[in-house]
Amino acid sequence: MKLLFALCLLPLLTFAQTTYLHCGKLITGTDDEVLTEKTLIVTDGRITAVEDGYTEPADRVTAIDLRDHTVLPGLIDLHVHIESQSSPTAYMERFTLDPADVALRATDYCRKTLEAGFTTVRDLGGSGVNVSLRDAINKGYVVGPRIFTAEKAIATTGGHADPSNGRNDELTFDAGPDAGVINGPEEAYKAVRTRYKNGADCIKITATGGVLSVAKDGSGPQFTDEELAAIVAAAKDYGMHTAAHAHGTEGMKRAVRAGITTIEHGSLMDEETMDLMIEHGTYYVPTLSAGKFVAEKAKIPGYFPAVIVPKALSIGAALQETFKNAYDHGVKIAFGTDTGVSPHGDNAKEFVYMVEAGVPPLEAIRAATVTAAEVLGMAEELGQLQAGYLADIVAVPGDPTEDIGVMLEVDFVMKEGQIHHGGN
Repeated sequence: MKLLFALCLLPLLTFAQTTYLHCGKLITGTDDEVLTEKTLIVTDGRITAVEDGYTEPADRVTAIDLRDHTVLPGLIDLHVHIESQSSPTAYMERFTLDPADVALRATDYCRKTLEAGFTTVRDLGGSGVNVSLRDAINKGYVVGPRIFTAEKAIATTGGHADPSNGRNDELTFDAGPDAGVINGPEEAYKAVRTRYKNGADCIKITATGGVLSVAKDGSGPQFTDEELAAIVAAAKDYGMHTAAHAHGTEGMKRAVRAGITTIEHGSLMDEETMDLMIEHGTYYVPTLSAGKFVAEKAKIPGYFPAVIVPKALSIGAALQETFKNAYDHGVKIAFGTDTGVSPHGDNAKEFVYMVEAGVPPLEAIRAATVTAAEVLGMAEELGQLQAGYLADIVAVPGDPTEDIGVMLEVDFVMKEGQIHHGGN
């Protein structure tokens, strides 16, 4: 009878799943040097120990040989658009694709992003399908990175991210807070609350004009101080951090003074803005990949609508020099690419551009691990290879502190203890 009772309980019992990773080199995210010959022990989705040497696992415990690799925390990209990707047909697709088309295509973008080593992304604006993608990934229906999403970006009438821009009289409409378009503080509160209702994790605004919007101005400010203050205050009420797309200095300064968490792009940032960001503790997400991409594609006739070309050639080309100046000045740098402008899966090219601008490789990697986790409010869960952290782990052949280009060759990806790429 006792045996029968025990057998009946078997389906209710769970057993810890443990994996040993033998790491030739290890970048923890916090150490100032690359460690060597370490064993990471992962149990039930978390790192439970970091041991010296190559610890022999117990019977029936999986061991993965990464002795010829450098092992790093799962990478975090703080600026992606997971629903879409730039192409000469992208502007027409908003009229030809249904939400189901957008979602199904985006599953491929999600997979490419994860296999490139980016286990977490912050999606800064789409149609709202991004919320469903996040949920589908969390439930295991779709393979992809952990997503923190802004749902739809918030703009002002006619501004960058106003979804009614660029339409003819028959198709245009007067977009309001439900569509993420505001005029005045009261509408700002409603737009933030609507994003919360729709499932957003954070708030993204377009503080200035944009390069890829169908509008002439790419740098002028597009929110009043009162509107910005209302957005930041409402976001704080709902426990959400804020991101501001911004190219021109006045729009950046207004956003920083209002308490925005991150400035995205920052193409024309000056020293006064840098000082203000340091004073307020604002992070800078430079998106060098997007600047490089749009400046290159703008030279191809017909790739972008004509109104976009001069903006792409001037603003896009300014980014890397601005980034170097901001880094040298002491502004806090967090990693972000604006992927979706540039191709999904190429996110790690940002490391190459950062190092070309003079950032040491370890600091570039910290921007995509420890610092990015701070921005997301996940500093105790993500961005480090330490006991107790989620087992988001990637590996590259060689040593990125000697050749940053190996960050483009990720051949092992683990997310919360589950292997998604490599490990055979």
